Amino acid sequence: MKTIFEKSNGADGINLTDESLDFSFMNCNNLRLGKIGLPQIGELDVMRHYKELSDRNFCIEKGFYPLGSCTMKYNPKVNELLSTLEGFSSIHPLSDDESSQGALELMFNLQEALKKITGMDAVTLQPSAGAHGELTGMMIIKKYFETNGENRKKVIIPDSAHGTNPASAKMCGFDIVEIKSNSKGQVDIDELRSVLDADVAAIMMTNPNTLGIFEENVLEISDLMHKNGSLLYYDGANFNAIMGYTNPKLMGFDVVHLNLHKTMATPHGGGGPGAGPVAVVEKLRDFLPSPIIEFDGKKYSRNYCIKHSIGSVKSFYGNFGVLVRAYAYILMMGKNLKCASENAVLNANYLKEKLKRHYILPYDEPCMHEFVITGEKQKNNNGVSTLNIAKALMDENTHPPTVYFPLIVHEAIMIEPTESETKEKMDEFVDIMIKISKEAESNPEKIISAPHTTPVKRVDETSAARHPDLKYTEE
Repeated sequence: MKTIFEKSNGADGINLTDESLDFSFMNCNNLRLGKIGLPQIGELDVMRHYKELSDRNFCIEKGFYPLGSCTMKYNPKVNELLSTLEGFSSIHPLSDDESSQGALELMFNLQEALKKITGMDAVTLQPSAGAHGELTGMMIIKKYFETNGENRKKVIIPDSAHGTNPASAKMCGFDIVEIKSNSKGQVDIDELRSVLDADVAAIMMTNPNTLGIFEENVLEISDLMHKNGSLLYYDGANFNAIMGYTNPKLMGFDVVHLNLHKTMATPHGGGGPGAGPVAVVEKLRDFLPSPIIEFDGKKYSRNYCIKHSIGSVKSFYGNFGVLVRAYAYILMMGKNLKCASENAVLNANYLKEKLKRHYILPYDEPCMHEFVITGEKQKNNNGVSTLNIAKALMDENTHPPTVYFPLIVHEAIMIEPTESETKEKMDEFVDIMIKISKEAESNPEKIISAPHTTPVKRVDETSAARHPDLKYTEE
């Protein structure tokens, strides 16, 4: 396919005026005298060019996306429609409370819904993504101990944690203490006890963890931490597995962030936007970012007077378009919100049982909404790596799942089907994975050289990421 520069034919896409323009009133130093260097092409050809480019993108409408709620959970189209209503899309972020009552009401109601879903006592919608929510949560924990006259310096993080966990804690000035997983892929209680001292501020956990395994000793962990005067932070990235069945408050957590752009069906493919609300228990309410949305029975308002607030964490209050989508999703699901988790867990366990006969399953435990298999057998036997398997999936109209994560599993393949996919789609994916496994034995070179049918074939991913070529140069 030619670039738009190569298609340039000197045609005018649009003419604003036939009159000659007089720029004598402007400083000549501000005028461009030479050619601008942009392509000249007609409007219809421009539309066709970018439509052709968009057709090359893979999307949830084209095929299976086993990255699941991490990136590409199905987003009902009605969410998109509601977020573009004029009253929402045209509102200015600097509008005062009087002229923003509808938006404030929506955000207040979303706060109340998230309080009920998480079991927590107070919520901020400000953070603009999951990692931003993590940072906000850790800032709250740090301020809490400082206000109480304590200078706790350590945060405990399991070795299966998301990479943003240690980064968020470190940015707040904490020292990271990593603890290993046990044979079940869960937090090792004995190792936790060995590192627990008066200098520990918190533990950051994901439950279910990044292996898709529920931490069965979470109440014991909570009891140990609280007896030590420490807090528990809940990474809500995997919240899609537990909605309506349990919540972070019941598990003993003090702070939780939620990824609305994951759990509540507002996918952030392409890098954004996201939303990472943070919910806290009562004793941390006064440390939330300001402002918070309140309702006095007559009027919705933004309250900036919060006693121990960590201050604002975003220039304007949250990514409002994502908040609208998430609120719409919650209202549509209602009491059936738990069905999303139920079906996500069912789908993941179904795939796990089907695939463990063909790929190594490092932790043969019941999984939640995701599970991890490995390509170690294929690599050791025939030199077919997990990356090769991921590339081969692209030839089968299936987006590759997350690979090489979590880091504690060699040649990891993390599969997260979500609740939206049917049994027929699950079976189709199983057949594809089995086909690739068999071809890894009978014709490994075919898998190693994949993909073969995509617009762009095998690339040097390291160079592509570190040295992207984004400029057209005419030769």
